[in-house]
Amino acid sequence: AGDYVKFGFPMASTLTILAYGALEFSETYNRIGELEHIKDTVKHGTDYFMKAHPQPNVLYGQVGHGATDHAFWGRPEDMTMDRPAYKLTTSKPGSELAGETAAALAAASILFADTNPTYSAECLKHAKELYNFGDKYRGVYSDSIPDAKKYYKNYHGINGVEDELAWAAAWLYYATKDTTYLNAAKSHYSKKSGIPFEFSWDDKYAGVSVLMYKLTKEDKFKTDTEAFCDANINNG
Repeated sequence: AGDYVKFGFPMASTLTILAYGALEFSETYNRIGELEHIKDTVKHGTDYFMKAHPQPNVLYGQVGHGATDHAFWGRPEDMTMDRPAYKLTTSKPGSELAGETAAALAAASILFADTNPTYSAECLKHAKELYNFGDKYRGVYSDSIPDAKKYYKNYHGINGVEDELAWAAAWLYYATKDTTYLNAAKSHYSKKSGIPFEFSWDDKYAGVSVLMYKLTKEDKFKTDTEAFCDANINNG
């Protein structure tokens, strides 16, 4: 797009999936000499997320104005326009953005647990705080950061925050084995209606069912995953 806007919602989704892939296929990444590269890539993002989370109930969710940045074609070193930073707070919440960022950091905490336990613990601390923030202070992030509506809007409204909260709680259970998070993930997941249309930056339910089956081996999550795959194959 020729711009350098930091859109937190799709960025966090990307980081979660990168960390997930590094965990699931670590042997292959290692065999082809790319494991440290993927870890460096994930850490580049999680370093930013932790800086963007200076307090338990504050998360900077976007840096840069969409239209202004889109209109500029050039090097970031040459950008002189105002580039505002937009944050979530208790009065301007964003449950899905806080949840997805928590998921990314929780996944990263697992990825770095063996090789960098101090960094892993730091990621996990931020993940827990962000999940609590998103769960306690409910709201749609693109209402709190209106500029994001033009680019990465939450298309499901307030009902569309449960999937990210389920995703975050599932990853936190994976990282901690604390059944409080498992029960929370199941509770959030129970709000799902029908078969998801896609697995994307805005809809995590299909990913939740895969991860929850890995963690629990409960038939419900296997059945839901199969239904999602069948629907995409038959209706794609």
